[in-house]
Amino acid sequence: MTLNEFLSTLAGISGLLFVVTSMLAMSLSLSAQQMTQPLKNVRLVVLALLANFVLVPLLAYAIIQVIPLEQSMQIGVILLGTAAGAPFIPKLVQGAKGNVAYAVGLMFLIMVVTIFYLPLVLPLLLPGVEVNPWDVAQSLIVTMLIPLLLGMLIKSHSPDVADHWAPVMQKISSLSILILLVVGLGLNISNILSFIGTLGIAAVVLLIVGSLVIGMLLGGRDPGVRTAMGLSTANRNGAAALLVATQSFSGTDTLPFVLVGVVLMLLILLPFARRLGMRADGGTAGVAPASD
Repeated sequence: MTLNEFLSTLAGISGLLFVVTSMLAMSLSLSAQQMTQPLKNVRLVVLALLANFVLVPLLAYAIIQVIPLEQSMQIGVILLGTAAGAPFIPKLVQGAKGNVAYAVGLMFLIMVVTIFYLPLVLPLLLPGVEVNPWDVAQSLIVTMLIPLLLGMLIKSHSPDVADHWAPVMQKISSLSILILLVVGLGLNISNILSFIGTLGIAAVVLLIVGSLVIGMLLGGRDPGVRTAMGLSTANRNGAAALLVATQSFSGTDTLPFVLVGVVLMLLILLPFARRLGMRADGGTAGVAPASD
């Protein structure tokens, strides 16, 4: 095995490990009530689904129609636009002093919807690209849904065991994404450098900023909920996007492009969340579900 083959294998394993442990860390640390209680506000749930699974995908599709991009970049924009529910959402909202309880419930909801939504919508938004819906669904179910349900089962029946393993899974998840980013970026450095100065970077930035605006506009008058909705909508599910890129579009520039998109999301949303948190000046936005 050559060094390049070893690093490619390491990146693949790290990516899968990141997805699985992220699902386990979330479901082991939160009870079913914590994940579902904030979602009793039907209006906000409908708006969140509209933002994440209708408006943002339409925005991604409009971007690739207006901005001339190479096919692998088009696929990357669509993957990021259709994959919602990033595990990092609660931390991001917490830093912005938004409604963390709502963010947790929203993350759980849109993450589960993403698992079933992606296989259905990708062939529709990428008509000229061969996409096997069952392959996409199978990988998402095995690596996201099953660990999610397993963690919830352990949490409900053995809370002590769940509390012990949740931080372990979180550490493994953090280490895995670090390895994936370092190795993945290193392996694809030439491809990534070729993206700099291209319309592909502009397309991803437009998608992130546009998603943020959509979420903020639909978030209502309550500042805590508006912050949670905005950041949750803008923080696309890089784990799911990377998984599909690896499984269905290996050998193309889609994977490195999605990696660049994940990095750009962090570079844009982390400072924005910090600025919102500073503006809140200690924050009055609570963690209870808003009635807006």
